[in-house]
Amino acid sequence: MQIQMRYDARAVLSEQMTRTQGLKLKQLSEEAYQPAQYARDLSFAEAARRIQALEAEIELANSF
Repeated sequence: MQIQMRYDARAVLSEQMTRTQGLKLKQLSEEAYQPAQYARDLSFAEAARRIQALEAEIELANSF
């Protein structure tokens, strides 16, 4: 018996952020002095976007 599951990208992108993402986003937002970037009700995709942006900003700031 073989079970086939379809991958629905829209469903994954609209899911709530994971606990790991929440912790990472909170840490990065505090490190970047931008606490407003953290919110509990973000989607998975929005959290990933904010994490990536904050990491890039912190990396740029550390390069000076």
